[in-house]
Amino acid sequence: MMKELTLRSTDYLVSFGECMSTRVFAAYLNQIGVKARQCDAFDIGFITTDDFGNAEILEATYPAVAKRLHGDWIRDPAIPIVTGFLGKGWKSGAVTTLGRGGSDLTATTIGKALGLREIQVWKDVDGVLTCDPNIYPNARTVPYLTFDEAAELAYFGAQVLHPQSMRPAREGDIPVRVKNSYNPKAPGTLIAKGRDMDKVVLTSIVLKSNVTMLDIVSTRMLGQFGFLAKVFSIFEDLGISVDCVATSEVSISVSLDPSKIWSRELIQQELDHVVEELEKIAFVHLLQQRAIVSLIGNVRKSSLILEKAFHVLRRIGVNVQMISQGASKVNMSLIVHDSEAKLCVEALHQAFFE
Repeated sequence: MMKELTLRSTDYLVSFGECMSTRVFAAYLNQIGVKARQCDAFDIGFITTDDFGNAEILEATYPAVAKRLHGDWIRDPAIPIVTGFLGKGWKSGAVTTLGRGGSDLTATTIGKALGLREIQVWKDVDGVLTCDPNIYPNARTVPYLTFDEAAELAYFGAQVLHPQSMRPAREGDIPVRVKNSYNPKAPGTLIAKGRDMDKVVLTSIVLKSNVTMLDIVSTRMLGQFGFLAKVFSIFEDLGISVDCVATSEVSISVSLDPSKIWSRELIQQELDHVVEELEKIAFVHLLQQRAIVSLIGNVRKSSLILEKAFHVLRRIGVNVQMISQGASKVNMSLIVHDSEAKLCVEALHQAFFE
């Protein structure tokens, strides 16, 4: 009728599928003798920003959800079946969606609000794996992870979890167990605040393909203040996310997130604009079709990890074009050519896990 589809209207329409499926599931549980109650997240206290399509949950959500769910249970005990990835804009009062990983974020938000002992997230794999089984089929389940490791895994490409979805559980110090809906007896992966890292060398290998790399060279860096700030202000102004960074006295190497913080891929026009702006202050070399191979594990044993990794890569004839170590102390990233990336993952997995 209106011949338009705004983000607000899209969120409203998208919500119908989730609202319907939770009603059907609650009705089924009641039919088989399990007392259940359907709950729309936007009606039980999920308060968000008005960023339709990618809303953020506000702090007021936690006490509101706790009050509502506790009150409902006291009045009429029943299992709450809550819609995932939905909320209510705090200014507009309209239905919002939480973006990628929104259903897991809903679960961890409820877990933090209620102070639960454990949150379970059910997927289609046996937990977090040592690598992507689509790349190398001999991937194994990782029994334990820290929140730091899980965040690095998610950011650098693991599809099981989204970084933001773990935040409420981490803040509430609540373990998260990742289980398989198709194999419920499998123990899955337990993600917690900490674990014994003494015997841990490598936890998982993650591949992020289609990465663009920029080498930025300028003698102006020598003894100068603010050069890095100028470089990163250009990325900020253009809304482009940087993955990995390595610096020397006269150069900076960065890799660019191909998904621009999970939303869409960089287009060539944007890349050309980045290079154009950077060339005003430095010499720039654009390298495309690269991949990040991230080694997630105990970086306190970085010498052992790198020695073994480079021995493997030398054996298969792969040159590393950039190395970056994350501030979290659980990740080392190697940048290689896209065409060699899968071979790297396979060879590294065999060396570290088999």
